Amino acid sequence: MFAHFALPDLGTVARRTTTAALVLGVAALVAGFGLGHWLLGLGGAVGIGLGTLNFHMAGAAVIKVSAAGGENTKRPIAMNTLFRMGVVTVVAFGLFFLSAPLGFGVLGGVALFQIMLLANVARAMTKFGPMVDPAEAPVIDADAVDTGGTVPAPTDPSRRSA
Repeated sequence: MFAHFALPDLGTVARRTTTAALVLGVAALVAGFGLGHWLLGLGGAVGIGLGTLNFHMAGAAVIKVSAAGGENTKRPIAMNTLFRMGVVTVVAFGLFFLSAPLGFGVLGGVALFQIMLLANVARAMTKFGPMVDPAEAPVIDADAVDTGGTVPAPTDPSRRSA
């Protein structure tokens, strides 16, 4: 299904998402204060900040594990992800127990960040087409992918790797 999409430029996606997160965080603060729900706005901004921090820490962890060159990269990445998500969860629930509007704002902000990230990845994959030269784009061999019983989509033989 995704064989005709090139992998997006992750640096561009990260910059676009971080910029949108900064704008939305400020908008959440302004809207919260303007509507008299300043704790909800503050929580939204904190949640967007946590999502951004989590995203950048995930990228750094993948780079670190890849640079180490070990054979088993899944376990370190999984443990790092578990730790990061645990910290985000503890912070969100801690703030929720401190103040319900603040906690709901944090949860909403984290969710909003994830939606922005997904939208930016989808935008990079579809709207602007391949971010790299199609001749250099990685090709997914549909015949080698376990499709779970579905029939793989036909592939373009001119793009098939040797």
